[in-house]
Amino acid sequence: MSTFPTKTLPSGDELPVVGYGTWDIGDEQLEEGLRTALDAGYTHVDTAEGYHNENVIGDVLAEYDRDEVFLTSKVLPKHLNYESLIAACEDSLARLGTDYLDLYLIHWPNPAISLRESLDAMATLHDRGLIKNIGVSNFSRYQLSTAHHISDVPIAVNQIEFHPWLQRPELVEFCRETDTVVEAAAPLARTEIFEDDVVSDLAEKYDRSVAQIVLKWALEQGVVALPKSSSPAHVQENIDLFDWDLDDADLDALTDRDRGHAVYDTRERDWTGDVYGIER
Repeated sequence: MSTFPTKTLPSGDELPVVGYGTWDIGDEQLEEGLRTALDAGYTHVDTAEGYHNENVIGDVLAEYDRDEVFLTSKVLPKHLNYESLIAACEDSLARLGTDYLDLYLIHWPNPAISLRESLDAMATLHDRGLIKNIGVSNFSRYQLSTAHHISDVPIAVNQIEFHPWLQRPELVEFCRETDTVVEAAAPLARTEIFEDDVVSDLAEKYDRSVAQIVLKWALEQGVVALPKSSSPAHVQENIDLFDWDLDDADLDALTDRDRGHAVYDTRERDWTGDVYGIER
């Protein structure tokens, strides 16, 4: 499937180490960006029902060989009870125009719904062949440990906020210990990292973009990166990561930038909006 490195999931499926992220991109820009990505060699696309773009992605993917694309979607926290989760997945499949997902993630934990109930639904979807792999997103070490303990299907992935300013070493190490692939959502800290002088200096030193420096560092940490862009030039740059290297000292300099700074996963929740939708 992929022409560049992959991570092997517990199922034996191969997850490309760079994916095309699709959060918060307008429909027209997403159409152009996704076509550019697929034509440039991306074989990994990440979306979610909460992104409200699965129809657009499905229309574009219809022009390509579905089996050559590793496709991920996510279920919203408000849909984590058994019947709602099954229905949410079926709805995502219909919007995406596909019979299966390569990976389906619980987008955010929902403390008002039993995790066992959610994972039982995921197992049902897996048994039906609608999803090939299951995972979670924005789970803490404690939550991930619980998921591994009770799930009948291996938890293949934890998609978390991860970048040089937020490295979460204890959580990442636990993922490694439990054979859980770490995917970096917001690997560029939603562009905030572009203001980091160390990153800018390294971009100049290597004659690379700031994004390339940060993404290369993430790959060297063994993390799958999910950059998003609607710019064709940036889409191409974001996978031009495999024929050059950062010196060890420069990798260390980036690792030293950790400041525990989250751009979205602040652990403060408004439970009433579309993303969570948890009823009282």
